[in-house]
Amino acid sequence: MLNRKTMIRNGLLLGGLALGLLSAPSPGRAEVLYKLETTCSIKGGDPFPCTVEATDQGTETIYKHTWAGGTESFRVTDSPIRMDRWLAATKKWQPLTQAGARFSTNTVCFNGLDFCVVNPNYLNSVSQSNATATAQRDLVRVHFGADGRVDITCYDDGCALIQKLAPVKK
Repeated sequence: MLNRKTMIRNGLLLGGLALGLLSAPSPGRAEVLYKLETTCSIKGGDPFPCTVEATDQGTETIYKHTWAGGTESFRVTDSPIRMDRWLAATKKWQPLTQAGARFSTNTVCFNGLDFCVVNPNYLNSVSQSNATATAQRDLVRVHFGADGRVDITCYDDGCALIQKLAPVKK
């Protein structure tokens, strides 16, 4: 037979378990990795103040860029590596055609100069996760195929050589 002390102990145990389950992160819950006050530019124009919020959503990271005139979001998936841009008009992700980064200025650009952002946080993570490939490098460019997957990656002078051999369509 249960006495009062046992009932209280069991109640506390169940309450603690329930509280633990409620506070445990769920698999679908997003985690903000960082928020950064920086500058952005559109189509090669003058830089303007913007905020980047990076959110880990499990197999993908969303980079939301916000400024007085609007919002631009990009998604990077891990496996396979892909980069997509959120199109507000269609409410769908669209694969990027290209992306580039210049480590000396901490600048990342998407689809040529369509959208650029100064983001040292992102470039630090790129150089840490690809230390051998990015050592002593300043420029890295990536071209994506129609399926959004990486077709080719080039570094520094190699990018100029590829441009000469097969110019990127604009």
